[in-house]
Amino acid sequence: MISTLPVRGWRLAGLMLLAGALAALSLPPVHFLFLLPVGLMVLYRVSEDARSWKQAAWCGFLFGMGFHTVGLYWLTNAILTRVHEFWWVVPFASPGVALLIAPFICVPAVLCRVVPPGWRRVLMFAGSWTVMDMGRVFMFSGFPWNPLGSDLELPGLAGDVLIQPAAVLGVDGLSLALVLGSLALFRGRRAALAVLAVCVLWVGAGAWRLSTATPLNITNPRAVLVQGNVPEAEVISHADAVGNFRRYLSLTAQGVQKAYAQGGRSPVVIWPESGFPGLLDEDTLARQMIARAADGAPALVGSDRQSGKDWFNSLIAVAPDGSIAAIYDKSRLVPFGEYQPWILPFNVLPGVLTPGPGLKTWDLPGLGRVGPMVCYEIIFSGSVTARNDRPDWLVTISNDAWYGNSAGPRQHLATGRMRAVEEGLPVVFANNTGISAIYDATGHETARLGWGLADVLVSDIPSPLPPTFFSRFGRATPLTLAILCMILALFPAIHRRHRTTQKG
Repeated sequence: MISTLPVRGWRLAGLMLLAGALAALSLPPVHFLFLLPVGLMVLYRVSEDARSWKQAAWCGFLFGMGFHTVGLYWLTNAILTRVHEFWWVVPFASPGVALLIAPFICVPAVLCRVVPPGWRRVLMFAGSWTVMDMGRVFMFSGFPWNPLGSDLELPGLAGDVLIQPAAVLGVDGLSLALVLGSLALFRGRRAALAVLAVCVLWVGAGAWRLSTATPLNITNPRAVLVQGNVPEAEVISHADAVGNFRRYLSLTAQGVQKAYAQGGRSPVVIWPESGFPGLLDEDTLARQMIARAADGAPALVGSDRQSGKDWFNSLIAVAPDGSIAAIYDKSRLVPFGEYQPWILPFNVLPGVLTPGPGLKTWDLPGLGRVGPMVCYEIIFSGSVTARNDRPDWLVTISNDAWYGNSAGPRQHLATGRMRAVEEGLPVVFANNTGISAIYDATGHETARLGWGLADVLVSDIPSPLPPTFFSRFGRATPLTLAILCMILALFPAIHRRHRTTQKG
């Protein structure tokens, strides 16, 4: 096929990197949604006109490099936290991760070429994009960060309305809809009007769900979110461990006093990941001090934990008497951060963690039925509740000090908001440096404590909704829709092949 591309060589490479970078500006917290159709259409048209499937794959890879390098630029901040050890990694942090996940975008760029131009090609591109995006959960311990569906998480009421279909489709279904709609906009007036009509129906459905959502008759506790705002350098070095521990105790006492003064619901104290600067399960005195500051309320505290030669990143439930009521060990570890994937033949991490046995639902006095998680685990759509043991609320503790005051903490927070809609469960997000927040079961933010504040947030945890369609069937729904798009794209060819076989 003779290439019809208007540019070649380094100009083409630059165009694809730019298209991917611009498309990334549609992600939280920027939300320049109008750039997503532009970026995707450039990739789609270049893939169509490429001289060969290899050139199409190369263009898809370059688009992915631009998209993920810009979308994940904040990873560099994590390296700067330990720049004296890993200074040589600084230029490669964001591009290095992009290098690993950019090949996923090669697949739709190549597969759309196997069907004739028109709607069949659009369906193939959108379906294969979604399948490959979903496949990122199988890369190392999984890295499904920044799915396109998160683009719709606009601040405030607008975002609340737009993300409600995730209760059925999940975030991956939202991604599928966005890719289809973005490409359809360029297929003529009728197609553009059809997209407009779907947008109206989408907004109507979201508004209807928000107005009719009826919570279950379950009263969750009042959260006391303690945000100590300890710099990551101090978290790592324990330079002022005693002072930071006292800060958390003081904030806890203030928050609990405020919670009791409001009357009504019983409080639960929540400290973030790395909230305790030591091994809490081995420190009886520290647990008693926490219990005293909590004044009869249970406390959920982030702490490291050692068992034999294994180290865990844990969330420990401290009872009012200072005893350990329950322990949850993080089961999804951060690749290159908490463990070293096989792809690196040499050791770059000073230590690695051991994954826990999996998700749990705690049913404890003063807590009710809660699903505990630590940091990274909240990003996994369809995998945030224990199988056949649905909680009444979800809590995730995190320490986003690693990523500075950047897009990283905002993108992380967006994952919690989306999980609330998908599961129909309120989500409590406790962070060391911010942002700490509470979302109700429709993804509406009910309370927030901003970045860089040493303070305490006291707010009731909303009630859950009945189980959503997505909570019952999970990612099978968006995967089925994506595969159906691919089958419809191939169907005429399959039908012709079947008829030819019958004649033969």
